[in-house]
Amino acid sequence: MNQSPPATQLDADGRLRHLLTLEGLPRTTICALLDRAEALRAQSRGGTRRLDLLAGRTVINLFFEPSTRTRTSFDLAAQRLGAQVINFDIASSSTVKGETLLDTVHTLEAMHCDAFVVRHKESGTPEFIAQHLHSAAAVLNAGDGNRAHPTQGLLDALTLRRHVKDFSALRIVICGDIRHSRVARSDVHAFSALGVRELRLCAPAELAPDPGEFPQCSIFHDFDAAIASADVAIMLRLQKERMQAAAIPSEAEYFQRYGLSTQRLRNAAPDCLVMHPGPINRGVEIASDVADGPQSLILQQVADGVLVRMAVLAELLERD
Repeated sequence: MNQSPPATQLDADGRLRHLLTLEGLPRTTICALLDRAEALRAQSRGGTRRLDLLAGRTVINLFFEPSTRTRTSFDLAAQRLGAQVINFDIASSSTVKGETLLDTVHTLEAMHCDAFVVRHKESGTPEFIAQHLHSAAAVLNAGDGNRAHPTQGLLDALTLRRHVKDFSALRIVICGDIRHSRVARSDVHAFSALGVRELRLCAPAELAPDPGEFPQCSIFHDFDAAIASADVAIMLRLQKERMQAAAIPSEAEYFQRYGLSTQRLRNAAPDCLVMHPGPINRGVEIASDVADGPQSLILQQVADGVLVRMAVLAELLERD
């Protein structure tokens, strides 16, 4: 069962105040954000035309973990909406002098910032910040620990929606390190809300989710069984230390058991769509000819990420 969204996430009228997780968000809210992203695609001519919806607004990227796609995507999204963007440099900030996280946030709030985009290794940090703000600033979760990556879940849904008419007919398999994946959790929450027919999670036993965490999903340890007749295959990046924890001694062995090859893809439904949140470990979780092949939506996911983040920023910050 999905839990209710955090109390700090919605205002008294049920509208988004922050975006912290997709868990518990109603289908109508998710669909409205996807519709907004499509509208912005048209208005911005696919992202090539700058809009002024957020002129005068200031967005601060607070990234306490390395990021290429997400940070750049949020940066471009805010700029294409006309906002000013500040990329906060953690390495040269007062946090290295011992300043607390909240003192840093409150200092930035005092400079009249409108939104904080937060990535942090500790689960729950964006929600913690949202609960302790002194201002009306919005908080957007750009990935916290293994808990949530809501805009990734939204962009994956947006990309799929451009290729499929009926989510209720889809069989989706997500394969990789499910236990530690915030992407997997947000994808499950998004696809469950959108009524996907079947969600399959596949991982080595040591990297599978805790029993009962995903009652709406089928759990597999055999990727060949999991991908059979699947309409969508979402591959997750595997970190080397996770391979050791799962008693898999080499990248070659992991690929043999859990990698998406051309041969394995043939066991899926015809024209099975292939996705990956990036960065890709080629030859570990996915073969290059699959990642670059005609069924791959990986680069479209990247492009749709900018539009989804534009939609979320516009929803939270646009003035009447």
